[in-house]
Amino acid sequence: MSHKPNLNKDTNQPKAYIKYSGLAFQILAFIFLGTWGGMKIDQWLSLKVPLFTIAFSMLALIGSLIYLVKSLPKS
Repeated sequence: MSHKPNLNKDTNQPKAYIKYSGLAFQILAFIFLGTWGGMKIDQWLSLKVPLFTIAFSMLALIGSLIYLVKSLPKS
């Protein structure tokens, strides 16, 4: 008799949880750094309208969404 391994999908549950929680922190960090960088450039240039803050936060948001979609498993 051969013993077949248990192919239950629940065995990968903790691994997926760790992967996607780490991904969430990476996305938050990316958006935070983009916004922070834009604020610093706006302060350095003494702009009254926060153009770089808006632009960098939008670019960081778009970039993080692209990163999220590419990191999802293909099914």
